[in-house]
Amino acid sequence: MRISMLMRRPEPPLLNLPTGRINTQVLELWPPKDKVVVVMGATGTGKSRLSIDLATRFPSAEIVNSDKMQVYKGLDIVTNKITEEESRGQLPIIVGGSNSYMEALIEDETSEFRPRYECCFLWVDVSMPVLHSALSRRVDQMVEAGMVEEAREMFTPDADYSRGIRRAIGIPEFDPYFRAQRCYNGIRNDSLLQAAIQAIKNNTSQLAKRQLDKIHRLRNVRGWKVHRLDATDVFRKRGREADEAWEEMVAGPSSMIVSDFLMISAGLRSTPVPWLPPLEEPRQWGQPWQLQLTRKQQVVTSI
Repeated sequence: MRISMLMRRPEPPLLNLPTGRINTQVLELWPPKDKVVVVMGATGTGKSRLSIDLATRFPSAEIVNSDKMQVYKGLDIVTNKITEEESRGQLPIIVGGSNSYMEALIEDETSEFRPRYECCFLWVDVSMPVLHSALSRRVDQMVEAGMVEEAREMFTPDADYSRGIRRAIGIPEFDPYFRAQRCYNGIRNDSLLQAAIQAIKNNTSQLAKRQLDKIHRLRNVRGWKVHRLDATDVFRKRGREADEAWEEMVAGPSSMIVSDFLMISAGLRSTPVPWLPPLEEPRQWGQPWQLQLTRKQQVVTSI
């Protein structure tokens, strides 16, 4: 099993249709578009977890990484990478926080992606106040898992934090702390360490806001039809209750959506997917995106 970083090169069309009136009998011979699942969401919302769940439930699936920092070798903790064992198969599931990469792949007028592939967009969303708290806890967990030691291996006094993997959140923030240790023979400065950790938390939250803005733009400007999955309640729970909420509100509905997406290509359809029209005004930070509905109606929203 492996993690793919790029989509396979599109094959040329099998038929060249003549100009003028289109023969519908010829169109019936035209091969159907290949299917692609795209998992979107701000950092820390559970995109990787969902992609793994889907790859487990659809044997033909293969996770395709679109994260601009995870494509670099190293910093597995800092960039929160998916392991190779968690990726497999042939149905591409594109996942990652780099929405600009996804947009370039899908919307580039010079590529053959749109004529060749049909996309199912899944958006794992979490209200910003809840997500901020979750991101703070995740940074603490990453520190406990060895984040500081991993970042130390990347430190050099003349490091350029504007290029390559050193741009990743969790690397430049530690620079003052590592420099102080270097100057004072390795003596630990707890105040600088805590300042670095807090800076990582702040920068991660700002990244999440920018990513959410980009998703709204892709929906509103590009017209992407996105299935929104509200995972806010998942992050309010712990342990078994959180896992059950994830299955009920994210993994289960996503599996139904993808199954329906694949069956439509075969001229079939499973159970209807709940749909709600978008609101006219963009969501303010920390405010619910949709009207107050029953829990079942809030699970999946196509917008």
